[in-house]
Amino acid sequence: MKICELLLKNFGKFENRSITLSEGIQLLYGENESGKSTLHSFIKGMFFGMERGRGRAANHDIFTKYEPWGNPNYYAGRMIFETGGRHFILERNFDKYGKNISLVCQEDLEELSPADGDLDMLLNGLTPSGFDDTISVAQLRAKPGTSLAAELKNYATNYYVTGGDELDLEKALKVLKERKKEAEKKIQEAIEEKQKKRDAIEQEMSYVWRDIHRLTEENDRLEEEIACRKERMENENEKEPEVKQRVFDEIRPPKWRVHPVEILIFAAGIVASFLLIPKPWNSFVTIVLLLCGIIYIWNRMKISKQQTKTEPELILEEITPEEEKLPVKKLLWEFDRNAEELREKQIQYENLKEALEELCEVTDEYKKYENLKQAVQLASERITELSGGLRKKLQQDLDVHISEIISEITDGKYEKLILGEELTLSVISEGKKIPAEYLSQGTIEQIYFALRMAAAEVLHEEEYPVILDDAFVCYDEQRLNRILKWLHQNKKQVLLFTCQKREEEALKKMGIPFRKIVI
Repeated sequence: MKICELLLKNFGKFENRSITLSEGIQLLYGENESGKSTLHSFIKGMFFGMERGRGRAANHDIFTKYEPWGNPNYYAGRMIFETGGRHFILERNFDKYGKNISLVCQEDLEELSPADGDLDMLLNGLTPSGFDDTISVAQLRAKPGTSLAAELKNYATNYYVTGGDELDLEKALKVLKERKKEAEKKIQEAIEEKQKKRDAIEQEMSYVWRDIHRLTEENDRLEEEIACRKERMENENEKEPEVKQRVFDEIRPPKWRVHPVEILIFAAGIVASFLLIPKPWNSFVTIVLLLCGIIYIWNRMKISKQQTKTEPELILEEITPEEEKLPVKKLLWEFDRNAEELREKQIQYENLKEALEELCEVTDEYKKYENLKQAVQLASERITELSGGLRKKLQQDLDVHISEIISEITDGKYEKLILGEELTLSVISEGKKIPAEYLSQGTIEQIYFALRMAAAEVLHEEEYPVILDDAFVCYDEQRLNRILKWLHQNKKQVLLFTCQKREEEALKKMGIPFRKIVI
């Protein structure tokens, strides 16, 4: 791929600024604040677009940073690039209200559809992160991002398994992780639901058990009372004639309490006095005797009213009210009713107990999600294991390629570079393995440069322009010369942004052709 022309219609500080590019090293020179980084961001924005952030992030994002100074409502640009022997005109309007993109083939004026993936196809799999981690080096950002490790893992799996880019390892593992989380969530929900049911059943069982205990005690009491009641009734039936007679004698009305003999004596005395005493005295005596008898009987009746209650009366008062309140039949009915309720509660308790035991069994739904979780876990492990083996093969190939680059740009001082897990780097110098962090900043940046260039060649089938934005600040003269020489010999197009003149002087001194563009 080659970038042929850039037209910043309205982007940052630029308005209708056109820059024509060619093959080889393009030296884009400008003082600080001249717009080099703006031009660098414009190239990435044309390829991948720019989205405005949300909330506070919108105040510091790239979209806001490069909004046009003069007319923010017109935010647009155009790029012409060559790939596959054809030229394409890519135009974008970045404005959030009028955002649009068009892609036209310059040779036959065929209009392509970026929305359907035509631009992605022309970029041949180049992503924004891949752009930043390989061919594009921003100021003071020589070290690739962590996403490069993921892209290398994907590439290893795709290359050795399918020979293409059909698989996305990181995405596959992410999907499996999501599925595992979903299965674990379902399992947890099933456990929590089962626990809720268990708690509800145990609570209901405690209520039923209290009822059973209460009804058992009540029936025991009724059974004992019925037995006592029956025994008492049997004893009362045996003594009934005698008791009734005694009661009858003792609780007769007061008018019956004067003895018959006394009445006969009074009557005989009255008759005798009336017959034997001569008239008129017999009437007087009879009246006197009659009055005396009445007074005597009245006094006897008054005394009998003041007497204490007899034992039979107390027995009747003790027995009769209870028999009237709670007869044996009523006790038996209450006992039967309680017994029936007790049986129902016992059956209910057994049913709840069975339901509780069933909850202890593993349900089909639980088995389903547990099996899914295990299957996802196994798939993740196998994919990780497979990709690990494939990454080792890729790492060997990448180590060879990186080592060739690092040896050339260091003039053989470091003959080999070893790439470890998560892009840890070490070099071999005079047979010794030296971790990259023990080296000087200039050497470290050379190593990162070698990693980027090797990764770009491995990951991307097509060669893209290399964009370097003041990337050699920490390089001494020798390092700079070797890097420029390597770029001239190995890269089709290099866009070298700089605010210094030493790159130009070095290129002239080594006789390397270049094209200078003053920004």
